[in-house]
Amino acid sequence: MPQGQGFPWPPGTILEKGLLMAWSTRRLAELAGTTAKAVRHYHEIGLLDEPERASNGYKRYGVSHLVRLLRIRRLTDLGVALADVPAVESGDERARQILRDLDAELAADIERRQRMRRDLAAIMDNRAALDMPPDFRTLADDLPETQRSLLVAYSSILTPEAIAALQEQLSGPRGDLEAEFAALEEDAPDDVRQRLAEQMAPEVRQQHRAHPALADLGLASRRERALADSVTVHALVEFYNRAHLDVLRRVHSILVESDSVHASHHQARVGPHSPGHEAAP
Repeated sequence: MPQGQGFPWPPGTILEKGLLMAWSTRRLAELAGTTAKAVRHYHEIGLLDEPERASNGYKRYGVSHLVRLLRIRRLTDLGVALADVPAVESGDERARQILRDLDAELAADIERRQRMRRDLAAIMDNRAALDMPPDFRTLADDLPETQRSLLVAYSSILTPEAIAALQEQLSGPRGDLEAEFAALEEDAPDDVRQRLAEQMAPEVRQQHRAHPALADLGLASRRERALADSVTVHALVEFYNRAHLDVLRRVHSILVESDSVHASHHQARVGPHSPGHEAAP
């Protein structure tokens, strides 16, 4: 083979020029694409051996240090923690488990980033509001600001099933009654509030039957009950005026009274001696 074949320069010429020299910490870091601070840290934790020192006290790094440093960089670039570098280099079962765990973390991170890209694309295409939970991005333009704010708050407590039920409920057409409630002024008269409550109660009842998870947000929460109730109350008080809250209380009272009447009628029909009931003494 001719001298120097496969090399940028003839090796003999390089050696004749006396280019075999030691490197400083800064130069070694530059060659490895890292920093002098990182090199010193690798020394401190035992990943990189200390080099010999010249008579003036300066460190003298050689190619073995460069190779070692590049191998460390390769593993850390793959996401291997510095503490796991020796184990991964051993090639045993623990090394394989570390790599499998790392691969799983990367897969999850890729999925998270892909989801972020989809959300960003929806926002840039004006199909979603910047502050809306991802599941509601297609509803954002149709929702009043109050409902959008409530959804953002509720997304912190509701289970995925409850979120899906809420999305299905809100995807229906907006009726005149809902629009009237949304536009209700704080000083709305009592008769208007009562009329709205009486008209809304049957619709709320139907919604609860269609989506039982939404009948009680505390039960549909992935948080503890007290915290979920706290978020719900704070959100309602913050985003609804006093007239809205009064109408909601009236709706609740109507539903409770209706349930009580229904239960009484049912008890009257079945009688005290029906299965599951003991006769009065």
